[in-house]
Amino acid sequence: MSTRLTTGGTLIDRSKPVTFTFNGQSLKGYQGDTLASALLANDRMMMGRSFKYHRPRGVVSSGTEEPNALFGIGQDGRFEPNQRATMQELWTGLEAATQNHWPSLEFDIGEVNAHLSRFLPAGFYYKTFMWPRSFWKNVFEPVIRQSAGLGRAPKSADDDRYEHLYHFTDVLVIGGGLAGLVAAQEAAQGGARVLVLEQEAHWGGRATDSDAQAQVDALLATLKGMENVTLRSRCMGAGVYDQGYVLGYERLTDHLAQKSGPRHRLWRIRAAQVICATGAIERPLSFAGNDVPGVMLASALRDYLTRYGVSVGDRTVVVTNNDDAYLTALALVRAGLSVPAIVDARDGGAGVLGAQAEAAGIRVLKGHAIAKVKGRKRVSGVAICRQAGEGAVVEEIACEAVAMSGGWSPVVHLWSHCGGKLTWDDAQAMFRPDPARPPLGAGGEGFVTCAGAAFGVLDAASGAAQAAEAGRAAAQAIGKPGSGAALPEGLADGSGANPIEPVWLMPGSASRKLRAKAFLDYQNDVKVTDIQLAAQEGFESVEHAKRYTTLGMATDQGKLSNINGLAILSGALDTPIPQVGTTTFRPPYTPISMGSIAGEARGDTFQPLRRSPIHAWHEANGADFEPVGHWRRPYTYLRAGETRDTAVTREINQTRGSLGLLDASTLGKIIVKGPDAGRFMDMMYTNMMSTLKPGKCRYGLMCSENGFLMDDGVVAKWDEDTYLCHTTTGGADRIHAHMEEWLQTEWWDWNVWVVNATEAHAQIAVVGPNARKVLEKLGAQNIGNEDFPFMTFQDHRLAGIDARIYRISFSGELSYEVAVPAGQGMALWTALMEAGGEFNVMPYGTEALHVMRAEKGFIMIGDETDGTVIPQDLGLHWAISKKKDDFIGKRAQQRSDMARNDRWKLVGLETLDRSVLPEGSYAVADGVNANGQRNVQGRVTSTYNSPTLKRGIAMGLVLHGPDRMGEIIRFNTVEGATVSAKIVDPVFYDKEGTRNV
Repeated sequence: MSTRLTTGGTLIDRSKPVTFTFNGQSLKGYQGDTLASALLANDRMMMGRSFKYHRPRGVVSSGTEEPNALFGIGQDGRFEPNQRATMQELWTGLEAATQNHWPSLEFDIGEVNAHLSRFLPAGFYYKTFMWPRSFWKNVFEPVIRQSAGLGRAPKSADDDRYEHLYHFTDVLVIGGGLAGLVAAQEAAQGGARVLVLEQEAHWGGRATDSDAQAQVDALLATLKGMENVTLRSRCMGAGVYDQGYVLGYERLTDHLAQKSGPRHRLWRIRAAQVICATGAIERPLSFAGNDVPGVMLASALRDYLTRYGVSVGDRTVVVTNNDDAYLTALALVRAGLSVPAIVDARDGGAGVLGAQAEAAGIRVLKGHAIAKVKGRKRVSGVAICRQAGEGAVVEEIACEAVAMSGGWSPVVHLWSHCGGKLTWDDAQAMFRPDPARPPLGAGGEGFVTCAGAAFGVLDAASGAAQAAEAGRAAAQAIGKPGSGAALPEGLADGSGANPIEPVWLMPGSASRKLRAKAFLDYQNDVKVTDIQLAAQEGFESVEHAKRYTTLGMATDQGKLSNINGLAILSGALDTPIPQVGTTTFRPPYTPISMGSIAGEARGDTFQPLRRSPIHAWHEANGADFEPVGHWRRPYTYLRAGETRDTAVTREINQTRGSLGLLDASTLGKIIVKGPDAGRFMDMMYTNMMSTLKPGKCRYGLMCSENGFLMDDGVVAKWDEDTYLCHTTTGGADRIHAHMEEWLQTEWWDWNVWVVNATEAHAQIAVVGPNARKVLEKLGAQNIGNEDFPFMTFQDHRLAGIDARIYRISFSGELSYEVAVPAGQGMALWTALMEAGGEFNVMPYGTEALHVMRAEKGFIMIGDETDGTVIPQDLGLHWAISKKKDDFIGKRAQQRSDMARNDRWKLVGLETLDRSVLPEGSYAVADGVNANGQRNVQGRVTSTYNSPTLKRGIAMGLVLHGPDRMGEIIRFNTVEGATVSAKIVDPVFYDKEGTRNV
């Protein structure tokens, strides 16, 4: 049985016992334990069930690569599913619950799948759920939905909080093992600012389990004494991105019983150089029953023994193809435990360590393999065979644990995240980083290097020397001299070891019966036979085989399974492993909490509320706000006894009859400047902007590369090289990003600069027949039609404030939009309200704005557009230049689908009974489609009650709409009835434009 030894355990404090619960049962451990080590100490070998077959599963590793021991931790607002027991530190009161079983862990109905495994091979769902068709909705889909997912989603709001931290450093070292500490010391003593991240709670990695503890302590003491070094434990390097951007994931309180402050911190790091000292992961061996609880990696079993004082079993059989596993056997013997045999697949066995094992009385079976493991919920023994055979049993050995080692795979994930390439190392049977093809920075130079085991250097002495060189090179890459510091002494150099022998299957010619129980991906139950079936069915690409079998798609993302899986695929295809290649490594390296991604962005701080410079006045004067993007804009201004509708009617009547003010500060204002600004603007907009004269304005349309209309607005040309682009309120940030993307990726050599100046200026629309008079009262001169024509702008001084006035209108009325520095916005608004008193001036909100623009037939982005509409659908052919060779979206608009004559077109709509059409209503047509649904021939895009026209008006997209003027069509309602409406011109009011004078 698995138990706690009376001595040993370098990481636990036996003077500080800890009580926790496992599936509701109270258990004990010690401070320093992980959940996995504490469960093993309490003889809890079975820690979960596999996803597909619900086979019993025990812990197989001791680190982040763990695929089996996943738990729901905590309760209510602090519940988190799928937490790895190997990384969860123990604390008093911790509550852990196993997952993926019913009704209990010990008795799981889902285990019936294991008995049906012959009928549930890889990809069975592609062939099984296709017939009969009627079964899908009522049989297959409900069962699949019930079975889907691993763990249960939290139901309560998260009680914890999270934060982001921004950090800039010269050299970032990811990994706090021996190699990482050596590299950090070299770079820091060379003058670089260094940040070191270590995902575990302790430093030194597995070096502390050997004779290198003193060297690790010395390195830590040196680094802690240096002002230019920052050390962070429990902080994982999650992802490496372009130009030195790295994400770090720090667990701040997951190990504490009393939690205060943020739970997790997401580090956003910019580093000139990155050193990945992330170590290597031991690979499992593929033999029948390698998933039985009690079978684990040799290094993990050694970790539990030396770090936590835990014996996984009194008798442990070690099975290996390399020398490292012999260290586990020797450690077990030193602890007084039995190793009945070391099963070494190599005919020559191990080197120096082999001799030490035999001297310690351990039996070494060379050239042998495990045919199968005996036991179901825990190991009871192993059947031994020759590695060269098909699995004929030559001997059975009773044992409680199996320690397996199939070699080591460098942790190359971070190196690969942003383009680092790998090379296959035949001698060590591993993919390792290719230093000739590193991730490249903006200047074309490599900015990521690997050190130690992550580089494929597995012995401590050589790894430290290579890490020191990596640290020195990183410092020199940023112009620092590098130090040439002395290396730690007394490290093992790996001499006397025999080479690894690649073993991808035990035994080498295993029968199908054995292969069908040899697991590659423990969580998803992917077996050797599944990969071979994928190859047989034509899935020869490793990426295709991955998706067909789900190999490497579990929560561990293939850390234990991928290399073995692609080697099996290589054998099935009779293709060398390098040609098969690897699957894509994507960040994050291990799962990170959703809370850490959000940071402080939750509740009231989910999004920063943006307020115009005049927001306080709106609040004090009855504004009923609505969200528009991140902004809060007045929908209308309510007075005592008013409803929203009556307030909107009042505002429209006052504006059209005399004078109204609109706070337009939230509209996007993007400045485009540079010698190539005109050229750039011509590509951004559908119409010609480079010919615009300084002082003039022009309405423009902006399309996506797919040809669809994405934004519109008035463009003003400030001078020969400078344009101001007005955008929609919700589109400013998006359009700015759109411009930057094209500048940075396609036209990087153009001399153009783009600035989002939306919040730098307040802008007020002065609208109505008396608009000119109120501006003249405040000091504007010569602003009549002849001196200040429509679609131009001028600079004036109003109420002592320098202002730029644009003669533009979105209401159809005489209108001036006045822009001033944001800090002067409130002063100008107050002055306008006072000067407009004699005209009974009123502010109006967004709804009055929308009604007035609809009366004039002006489109609204987001209403008349939905991501599938092109300018031609809206009758905006006049805004598409025929003189330009190109603009973004032009070629897309020439596709047959865009040019077909049955696209819905913009029209106006008037109900016969003068009512308001339902918003989003569809125009019904005769007949039904192939799905039995009623045919439609159009839809309502905007619909309002018009106080000006005293009737309901609407705009819509209708099949052949402009050719059907005067025709009556019907629109559906929520109640199931229909409303009749006449197709009319979309300009309902003042089509001649006589009011804008």
